[in-house]
Amino acid sequence: MVEYRFDGIRDMNLEHVFDCGQCFRWRPTDGGKYYGVAGEYACLADLDESAGLLSLKASGGSREFWADYFDLATDYGDIKKLLVDESPELLQSTESGYGIRILRQNFFETLISFIVSQNNNIPRIKKCIEAICERFGEEISEAEEICGLKLYAFPSVERLARAEVSELAELKLGYRSEYIVRAAQRFAEEGEPADYDAVLAYHGVGPKVANCIALFGLRQLDAFPIDTWVKKLMNDLYGFDEKDVKGMQKYAAERFGEYGGIAQQYLFNHYRNIKI
Repeated sequence: MVEYRFDGIRDMNLEHVFDCGQCFRWRPTDGGKYYGVAGEYACLADLDESAGLLSLKASGGSREFWADYFDLATDYGDIKKLLVDESPELLQSTESGYGIRILRQNFFETLISFIVSQNNNIPRIKKCIEAICERFGEEISEAEEICGLKLYAFPSVERLARAEVSELAELKLGYRSEYIVRAAQRFAEEGEPADYDAVLAYHGVGPKVANCIALFGLRQLDAFPIDTWVKKLMNDLYGFDEKDVKGMQKYAAERFGEYGGIAQQYLFNHYRNIKI
């Protein structure tokens, strides 16, 4: 087990980070702490916002790994100021979701997780992903000591690539079972895709999911995923017809630029949890 403390933390809130829809393997526990899995490591995270102190207990991973995972080197205060200066209507969203950060997640896990997310709700997505990890992943040593229960690493590319569609179907993944196997096989053959267009070429991946994967997996911060909530907020804020997805994408690229994905997260959080 390793323990790390990071001082001087600003613009971060664990609930905002873990419950904004970007990841599915973290859960709240007593006292505002969160436990979960990043890559092959189990972790218990505790943030004292008033002191600016992030404390981690983990089954492994270097200090650099965890600092990178939580994107601690990025100044989100500067990003929020830039976005609000250019788009004052974002002020309420950046204030209500002040603690959102875009995690630097493993690409393959992100790819599979958002394939699972299609036409699915978050509690069921989490349940499905845990079932995949229990069936095909390795049990993490020390997870029970750190987090109080058994946890499993996300399966390797090779393990999912040789899985049978029927094995995944047993986990109640439905039509997504084939998508997952084919995605793992393609990734095993070609490696990590370069951009949104390459992600979109994966079988069963549409524009919304491809944008999520590009944003959260490839860290293309200008990616702007559009789902039902985003359609509503783009209609409310900017008057778009909810069917005009291409117009929304073009407008977001022009208005929010390189931080379109971060703007989307602030807006998505605000409208889902507060405004609508």
